Amino acid sequence: MTYSIVARDQQTGELGVAVQSHFFGVGAIVSWAEAGVGAVATQSIVEPAYGPRGLELMGSGKSAPESLHRLLADDPQESVRQVAMVDRWGRVAVHTGGKCIEAAGHRVGDQVTVQANMMALPTVWDAMLNAYRATDGDLCDRLLAALDAAEGEGGDIRGRQSAALLVVKAKATGKPLEDRTADLRVDDHPQPLAELRRLLEMKRAYDRVDVADELAARGEYEAALAEYSAAHESQPDNSELAFWHGVALALGGREDDARPLLEQAYAEHDGWRELLRRLPASGLIPADEDLVARLTRSGQTDFAAPRAEGGPPAGLGEGGPPAGGFAH
Repeated sequence: MTYSIVARDQQTGELGVAVQSHFFGVGAIVSWAEAGVGAVATQSIVEPAYGPRGLELMGSGKSAPESLHRLLADDPQESVRQVAMVDRWGRVAVHTGGKCIEAAGHRVGDQVTVQANMMALPTVWDAMLNAYRATDGDLCDRLLAALDAAEGEGGDIRGRQSAALLVVKAKATGKPLEDRTADLRVDDHPQPLAELRRLLEMKRAYDRVDVADELAARGEYEAALAEYSAAHESQPDNSELAFWHGVALALGGREDDARPLLEQAYAEHDGWRELLRRLPASGLIPADEDLVARLTRSGQTDFAAPRAEGGPPAGLGEGGPPAGGFAH
């Protein structure tokens, strides 16, 4: 019993599904998507098999309407199902069974469909579609806007408990983790949509760290530091982001700038200090005992090592950081 949206982004080709319900762990059973194939939402008196079976059919070349028709024809309980699909070409299909609990219904737009059942009001699906169409931003932003609009119309008549967001790329890379732009779940929370947005912003910060790692491994240090900085600024209380930003600054010869960030991490848990001492053995930072001592010394404020004029940043060899970056 829930409301959801499935859609294909016409600019990027990304495919996505987002959902909210007053039920524990809704994302585990309702939302399904596969890069280069399609996305599925299966709800009401839910049959989770619609997800993998729908993706299998669309992956074999069948359209979303053909796939949904096949599944419904094989289901003696289709009258209590609510299912929506979008395929890689943007063709959509949706079914709201005649016995779905009121208020129940759906609306179809260009490469998008919204659906809901057991709603407080029958205005939910129209509000969702309108919000999706009116929202700027990437597919994640637009999907979440639709969920917010549903909640604004009263949402699930029982209230709220869990939510999920799943967005995949237009084409499969053969690397499942890279194929997922977002895969976020809030299984139990008094405000699941607010929590889902918080997680999305945190994921975007960590995505910037990934970019920074790649830039650093290529020797593009200033660009890498800009990404580390932006990631930390977007999540200023996150000790993980503070720590790796601080390490990157220190390896770039900016130890004075690094100190407050490292101290932020140390203040949360002294394990960060010990972690830094262990990094040289793994090749993540140079085996420079003086550098490590300066970076881990408690309460030190003026510790920057001199930098040779015209040479590389202190502590940063010609090869730069390891290819895998710092944070992984």
